[in-house]
Amino acid sequence: MEPYRIKVVEPIPITTREHRERALAAAGYNPFNLAAADVTIDLLSDSGTGALSAEQQSAGLRGDETYAGARSYYRFRDVVEDLTGYPHLWPVHQGRAAERILFTALLEPGQVCVSNTHFDTTRANVEILGGQAVDLPCQAAKDLDSDAPFKGDIDLDALEAVLSGPQDVALVLMTITNNGGGGQPVSMGNLKAAAAIARRHGVPFFLDAARFAENAWLVTQREPGYTDRTPREVAEEAFRISDGCVASLKKDAIVHIGGLLAVKDPELAQKCELLLIATEGFRTYGGLAGRDLEMLAQGLLEVTEPSYLRARAEATAYVADLAAAAGVDSVRPTGVHAVYLNAGRLLPHLPPARFPGFALATELYLAGGIRCAELGSLYLGELDDGGNLLKAAPYELVRLAIPRRVYTQSHLEYVGEVLAGIAQDPERVPGYRLTHAPPLLRHFNCRLEPVS
Repeated sequence: MEPYRIKVVEPIPITTREHRERALAAAGYNPFNLAAADVTIDLLSDSGTGALSAEQQSAGLRGDETYAGARSYYRFRDVVEDLTGYPHLWPVHQGRAAERILFTALLEPGQVCVSNTHFDTTRANVEILGGQAVDLPCQAAKDLDSDAPFKGDIDLDALEAVLSGPQDVALVLMTITNNGGGGQPVSMGNLKAAAAIARRHGVPFFLDAARFAENAWLVTQREPGYTDRTPREVAEEAFRISDGCVASLKKDAIVHIGGLLAVKDPELAQKCELLLIATEGFRTYGGLAGRDLEMLAQGLLEVTEPSYLRARAEATAYVADLAAAAGVDSVRPTGVHAVYLNAGRLLPHLPPARFPGFALATELYLAGGIRCAELGSLYLGELDDGGNLLKAAPYELVRLAIPRRVYTQSHLEYVGEVLAGIAQDPERVPGYRLTHAPPLLRHFNCRLEPVS
């Protein structure tokens, strides 16, 4: 059972298929272009979509909106410093701002950023600066059906080879959990080994820590030697292994806006602080209101509670079980923040050039008003200038991201029912082709049309 009770509710739109067909056509068949008023169950993202606790709301009312040196900043600083141990830290408006500042301070054109898997905006921030984003997922990640416990790990042999090779590597960035890799966790053993390799080669080692608490929870459930540790203790250890972090706190601080940039090196800190003041705001507010800083601090205290993490993990596993009962495979084992459906296996009649992951995501909306995101060839494939697929993604996935403390069990059961209806006759799901494809982050702004 959920370890909370609901005090405030919000109505959700109940629409007809005809309404959804009109809305999706007007949106260019891109779920990102849909208005929230046209969406019944929104699983597009778990970023900034969670429900605030009573304590967070109370903390927000105590927000100090002083421009410099507000009380709310010092509360935020004390909570983050106690959690992470980093001596230099700043709030920013969200995670991609932290990425931009850190990469601008560390990365020169032509240099490489190595990761277990870069997520979309992370990769974009590397490439905008003229860098190259290199992903080195572990071998176990290639088997979507295996129950290997830490498929978010980086390939340590490949990391050693890259750092020993001719490429100029600016930093190693470990994403915990590995969102682009199916929401899979990174083990503490892998994290320590990767950090040791980076330090041996003199390369800074950073975390993308958007889901640090969820990663810590899975470590306590799956990694020998950590089963008697609390998620808070595991998280503290992970932060202290690294040279700093970037984080979208819209995930594991359970807030609607906010991010974090933190480093150990004082020289790097000076560079980052100048960039932050020039582009985000003064160092004690970083583009956020005092009330946001208060709610961030409280959320960071709540998110490592075992009862909260257990309930969240069980809700996500329940969705995966509903999908399996409907005959739809997902990436195993299930993580915490999302279920990744194997659309390529469900829709074998659609080749990658017709974007089966996108097709399933679209059908979920048309059939039941469920909005979600594709992680397949539309997002990860290589296209020519005309929007034609040149190289398919390794897998055609659909991410059902579960907002924190928002949907009840009956909402999740509804998702399972809609998915089961689609799975009864998957061949009727059409493919899609691009009519507009921006050169960067195309999944946010592209437009498509169905192909019969």
